[in-house]
Amino acid sequence: MTALFISQKRAEIPRLRSAFPDIRQADPARVLRLTKRGDQIWLMTDHADWPALTTALAGQGCSIVVMTLVPSEAEALQALQAGARGYLHALSPPELLIQAALVTGNQGVWVPAELLSKVIGAAFTSLGGRESLPIDSLAMLTERERAVALAVAEGRSNKEVARLLDITERTVKAHLGAAFRKLGVRDRMQLVLKLSRQDEKIV
Repeated sequence: MTALFISQKRAEIPRLRSAFPDIRQADPARVLRLTKRGDQIWLMTDHADWPALTTALAGQGCSIVVMTLVPSEAEALQALQAGARGYLHALSPPELLIQAALVTGNQGVWVPAELLSKVIGAAFTSLGGRESLPIDSLAMLTERERAVALAVAEGRSNKEVARLLDITERTVKAHLGAAFRKLGVRDRMQLVLKLSRQDEKIV
């Protein structure tokens, strides 16, 4: 696996070099000819074509982490929709970069914790939200488990769900854990995919 850094304006990011001493910089115009399946790409959002380049690299089987100096919910969603497996602040500490590489390299998704709920809520909405839920998708859940699962899928944090349903955060975690087990999912993103039946399209 080759690690490549792509940026229009920066020669390198010291923290990225600290995390990955062997990382090489690649010219955005030539990178598609240099990459192969399994390569780890660290792509800055400092040029206009980064979403198209992300999609093209993902199509070649690369694992892409999009980096930015000004993280935002909209840009994080755009990165994931383009095919990136990760999205983070370009000045993240080396330890965090290493964790992101490990997660994304194993087909996981990495976004900053503060953006995760919002990204998930936006994904749920873009897939149709409550209105498009199959009738039987939550039939196995209790009424309270269903309310918690839907609130989480819409992008609310555990604290916000607790406030909304007038229950404790501990109770939210208990209901959410039960919903995950019954639906056969491990996390919030899988919950969204399950509820929108997107998991059935993944082979």
